[in-house]
Amino acid sequence: MYPVIPVLHEAGDILEPLGTKFKFWFDSNSTRYLFKLNTPNSMGVTGEDWSEKVACELCELLNLPHAHYDLATWRDQHGVVSPTFAPPDGMVMSGNELLVALEKGYPKGQFYRVRQHTLRLVLQIMKAKLIQVPPDWRSVTGVTSAIDVFVGYLMLDAWIANQDRHHENWAFVISPAPELTIRLAPTFDHASSLGWNVPDQTRIDRLTTRDMRRNIEAYVERAQSAFYTSASSIKPMGTLEVFREAARQRQEAGRAWLDRLAQIPDNTISGLFEQIPPDRITPAGKQFAMRMLEVNRTRLLNLEF
Repeated sequence: MYPVIPVLHEAGDILEPLGTKFKFWFDSNSTRYLFKLNTPNSMGVTGEDWSEKVACELCELLNLPHAHYDLATWRDQHGVVSPTFAPPDGMVMSGNELLVALEKGYPKGQFYRVRQHTLRLVLQIMKAKLIQVPPDWRSVTGVTSAIDVFVGYLMLDAWIANQDRHHENWAFVISPAPELTIRLAPTFDHASSLGWNVPDQTRIDRLTTRDMRRNIEAYVERAQSAFYTSASSIKPMGTLEVFREAARQRQEAGRAWLDRLAQIPDNTISGLFEQIPPDRITPAGKQFAMRMLEVNRTRLLNLEF
């Protein structure tokens, strides 16, 4: 089983203002950690902890730079902990901090349905020569720049059906010394994925129905990203569409990340779910998430760009 980290009762002293979830920073053994609390949806379903942990482990299999997450408890409540990736002498700058400087009137404080958050604009930013690959980058053949790495983040989103890559869920790591460097931050905050918020009965129905409009294939095809084609678009782009458009611009990187995806054995993926403690995920939750990954991987590997 994955370890479960106990967070001290009195640890929640520095609240984190970014995002919409309850979270706080605390220090342990000279390291700063972020604790994120599970938030039940309107039907009382939870699972952001296991989805975040599984996504973290999938990043490791892909060799994607990522924030590390461990399952945790605080005051008998479930969540995850993650060590900061901010350098001791530097800072992390969220995407909206840059976008508001580049686009007049950009809605910095709005999290969802931000039509100005276009894929075209974000990829233009990633192409800037001053933006380097993430810290501790482990080389992948065919991936040579920050935008190439970001293409990998977008493939991950399509694979796990992450619909939460909004403008505070991509960022840059800035270090001022010995000279100013700006690096793409590791990918982080993947809890809104893998069907974590789907009730068990709905999971079972979608896994077993013969209705092509309600099966799991239909479900994953509706996964929407937080990116728009243009500021006048009515609906956001689909997660698969976002990766395809980015891969068209960086074809060698797109193929490199798909090659990494194709090399991951099915039994390795199922093994990740077997390590989740049974009080964190139901059997239907496991089956549904694994089937999502299987369907989305097939869709990605059959993609043309």
